[in-house]
Amino acid sequence: MIWKELFRRPGFPFLFSGMFISLFGTGMNYAGVTWYVKAQTHSDVMVGLLVTIVTLPGLVVPLLGGVLIDRVDRRYLGIALDVTRGILVLGVAALAWSGRLALWQLYAMVFVLGAGFGVYWSTTNALLQELMMEQQGAQIPLRRLVGANSAVLIAVQGGMMSAGALVGFVYDRAGLQGILGIDGTTYLISAMCLVLLRHGHFPPHRALGGAPPPATPGIEAPAEMTEPVQVEGLGEPEPFSEMIADLREGFHYLREQPRVLALGVTYSCMMAGVVSSNVVLVALAADLLRAGPGGFGWIEFGWAAGAVSGGLAAGAVTRRHPEVVLIVALILLAIGHALFPYTLLLWVVVAMNAALGACRAVAGVITQSAVMNTVPRKLMGRTQSAFSMITTLIQIAMSFSLGGLASHFGLPIAFFVLGLIYCVAVATAMRARTLGHFAPEPTV
Repeated sequence: MIWKELFRRPGFPFLFSGMFISLFGTGMNYAGVTWYVKAQTHSDVMVGLLVTIVTLPGLVVPLLGGVLIDRVDRRYLGIALDVTRGILVLGVAALAWSGRLALWQLYAMVFVLGAGFGVYWSTTNALLQELMMEQQGAQIPLRRLVGANSAVLIAVQGGMMSAGALVGFVYDRAGLQGILGIDGTTYLISAMCLVLLRHGHFPPHRALGGAPPPATPGIEAPAEMTEPVQVEGLGEPEPFSEMIADLREGFHYLREQPRVLALGVTYSCMMAGVVSSNVVLVALAADLLRAGPGGFGWIEFGWAAGAVSGGLAAGAVTRRHPEVVLIVALILLAIGHALFPYTLLLWVVVAMNAALGACRAVAGVITQSAVMNTVPRKLMGRTQSAFSMITTLIQIAMSFSLGGLASHFGLPIAFFVLGLIYCVAVATAMRARTLGHFAPEPTV
């Protein structure tokens, strides 16, 4: 019933479709570029550098991005990000097709894409919370949030799963330029989905110019979006001081809400583990399993297939004691990653990755639903952006460490360190559990 309710909700089918299509292209891009760098340089350190460059913008971009997400229409921001990234990737695809692509240009592309994704992910999470709100209030039933986060996770991982199944085939036949051409096109299609999401300008923080936003058939702006509050625009004098004030408000909220911060660190550790794992998984496929790009694609497919299954099961397994389910899933992630280098059969690695993907999906749904159930809508952009910065710090440290460890000390040590990051997530999840129940009353 929750799925029928979600897809009858105005705008949600377009958000789901846009994220599926966008992440399909992103999955192909990330896997294809990672394999290309590995093939060109034969260096785990260079692969680690690639992952670091992708995540490096997250140290700075979320500071501005979080304020933007809480001030401008989140739909317009998502459209601008998609169109910009689409044009960039198609331009690099043209360079690759003409044989003029240099490695530094590829690294520059992933740097910009990392900056865009750092804002896009927080934007879509905040937009999801906005869509799940009642038309005239901010009370969001936890059941609806779990269903919505499960659906979005399925969209994301379904796109990644499809990409994992096809990336080896496309890379072998169309090369890097084919991968990038597909990715650039998916960004433009995703932007069109956001165009169709709804009509009108609905600023999340307050109504610009003191007037309520125009009504849209089938979708009403929540009450807090229609209050006639006079606001100076970003172009008025001292916009910098306004941004600083917004940042202080966001940091003050997290300082006063240790449970939300603990949940955010838990989620950040999981995200960092997922992204940085590619540094050692590509080495596992290339150097240990000798599986080629197709084998790496199957490993990625296994993770995404497990994540989709976990998303489908999340509603059922989180009905009772979600905090216990979260901790168990994180423990399995820690143990499973440490065991990878001792598994020498491709199909076993794919099966293990599928099981770990399911654990990651359930854990992600629990943490994101708990955060959305707690954080006020007007602070969601800054909260998600703060978590993005924490994720980036962990990813940079992990990416440098894993590449160096794999090259100098071997894959077993690198995978053991990867497992440790999930042990940190276990500790912060247990901390969040001691600070309160995972399904508090929503705040306004």
